[in-house]
Amino acid sequence: MPADPIITLRGVTKIYGSGATEFQALKGIDLDIAQGDFVAVMGPSGSGKSTTMNILGCLDVPSGGEFLFKGHHVERLDRDQRALLRRRYLGFVFQGFNLLSRTSALENVELPLLYRGEDKKTRYELGMAALDKVGLKQWWDHTPAELSGGQQQRVAIARAIVTSPDVLLADEPTGNLDSERSVEIMELLTDLNRNSGITVLMVTHEPDMAAFARTIVHFRDGLVERIEKGLAA
Repeated sequence: MPADPIITLRGVTKIYGSGATEFQALKGIDLDIAQGDFVAVMGPSGSGKSTTMNILGCLDVPSGGEFLFKGHHVERLDRDQRALLRRRYLGFVFQGFNLLSRTSALENVELPLLYRGEDKKTRYELGMAALDKVGLKQWWDHTPAELSGGQQQRVAIARAIVTSPDVLLADEPTGNLDSERSVEIMELLTDLNRNSGITVLMVTHEPDMAAFARTIVHFRDGLVERIEKGLAA
């Protein structure tokens, strides 16, 4: 039996600007994302995939339509409520790693816990546990400059999962990595999805990376063009 949707979009639109400069980035997106799915989002530049991911990550709001997260209407939340949802339920991984250069791997991973107001002992324990999950526990005191690109992305993933999010949003997570490191990161995301139950949403331009997903959503011209099963389904 399919899992209930953790995310539902119905008729979601997004308009930027007004008058002569108005641009409709999303033209009515309908999408269900099941709890525990691994979804790859693909499409050409300007197709609407990044706008949709920003809305799903509570970084932007739709101009119209409904966005439900666990049955709750996110489009009705104010800025502070969206920030709370983001901190409690979402994790983010970016193409550029976005690590603080002069701080250790552990301190980078602890950052979301610091924002949550967790005490030092809790931050240390959860941070080390997250680094252990990505295979970098022994590198906890290394700065980003002392780590390879693949290791830096593992630290970024540890930072994203340290709060035990329900959903991990990954924007081109292998974009700055070579083929071998890219496969390692995809295998790590697959493991987190299968064994930790984290729902993964990943934007990628690379079909061989999308093949790791269970579901592939193709965007074109501000709409969902088609949805297909990935090789991992």
